[in-house]
Amino acid sequence: MSAEPKFPEVPLGTLEQHDPEKSHPTSTSSSHHAVDTIEAKSDISDFPEGGARAWMVAAGTASILFCTLGYTNSFGIFQAYYMENQLRHETPDRIAWIGSLQSFLLFASGSVGGPLFDRYGPKVIWPAAILYIFAIMMTSLCKEYWQFMLAQGVLTGIANGLLMFPSMAATPQYFSKKRGAAMGIALAGSSLGGVIFPIALAKMLTESTLGFAWSMRICGFIMIPFLAFSCVAIRARLPPRDTSFFLLSPFRIPLFNTLIIAEFCLMIGMFSPLIFLPSFAIQIGVDPALASYLVAMLNGASIFGRILPGFLADRFGRLNMLAAAGATTGILVLVWPQVTGTAGVVAFAVFFGFCSGAIVSGGSVALSMCPEDPKETGTYLGQGMAFASLAALVGPPATGALLERYGGYVQISIFGGVLTLVGAALAFACKMATKKGLWGNI
Repeated sequence: MSAEPKFPEVPLGTLEQHDPEKSHPTSTSSSHHAVDTIEAKSDISDFPEGGARAWMVAAGTASILFCTLGYTNSFGIFQAYYMENQLRHETPDRIAWIGSLQSFLLFASGSVGGPLFDRYGPKVIWPAAILYIFAIMMTSLCKEYWQFMLAQGVLTGIANGLLMFPSMAATPQYFSKKRGAAMGIALAGSSLGGVIFPIALAKMLTESTLGFAWSMRICGFIMIPFLAFSCVAIRARLPPRDTSFFLLSPFRIPLFNTLIIAEFCLMIGMFSPLIFLPSFAIQIGVDPALASYLVAMLNGASIFGRILPGFLADRFGRLNMLAAAGATTGILVLVWPQVTGTAGVVAFAVFFGFCSGAIVSGGSVALSMCPEDPKETGTYLGQGMAFASLAALVGPPATGALLERYGGYVQISIFGGVLTLVGAALAFACKMATKKGLWGNI
């Protein structure tokens, strides 16, 4: 009787234990080789691409983004309110520094939050959630400019980033082919928060007797159940990595570096209307009560602008959709000062919200293409968005300074629109660093 052939057993375990790529050394010095490795790894890795656990993680990410980026995107309401109340003696650009610092630290602290998740898993979310609620409650006690800078600018921004990037790093571990759709759905949570919080704040701050302090506390109470759900729902699929905390290897990948510069330019144009649209509407004669809801309308439209392009990106290319979103957003920013009347402002808010919605989600998905090891996704996302977040630091104050000097919005639109178009061109040019080339679906 002939002996049956013996085949080596492959133990079931983590992706790292049976990853065929481990037997072949890779190099990040060649952009084409890096992207080829990324695409191959996406094909062979055991991504669930769905299931109850995967979608629970996506829902947990959406809940965190509802509380963090959704709240941050409501700063236009605070800008208009502070200009008429607590900080009425401050210039618009000084007030804008509060929101600018908050947005910058939200993304910049991802350089810590992302690596923390890669090394320690979702348990880093609990202390960040407690810190965030504490920051909201401290903001409710603020009366002076420096107090707002510390509580709403610094503390809230840092807590936001320590929450947001660990959650955003978890979802890509479960999806590869459907990553654009999954991230779009998760990031739609930020748009939903950008609808709820501006409406709630407008009602509480201008149409009730609650006052500023209790309005802020109620926002904090709204966030608590969402953050608690996220702490339970988000789980890491892969074991923690045990390499260095910060990685230098991403900065040797041309695709990664070009994406950072593209996101920087895109975010400058995106933040300008987001912060100054209510004050622009009031200046051209729109009812202040309606103007306070424009941010909610904008964010409502961006729900569809994040979900639909996510599905399209999986079919037609993630860099293609990012470039298209940037180009349409840039054109809208350039025509912004020509908008007149209530109907025109509302239409602009809806179109801008839809077109700009894919910039953050598209940028995150594009950056998640860069790591060769899925366990490094959080670090790549955090470090990449940290550098791109310089746009949030310099963009709104620069826009506020232009508004203070010229008293109009033409210069603002040229500044933001041109940079956004440059970002779109760079996002499209990133395709040259890939195997499929400039005209491929990637």
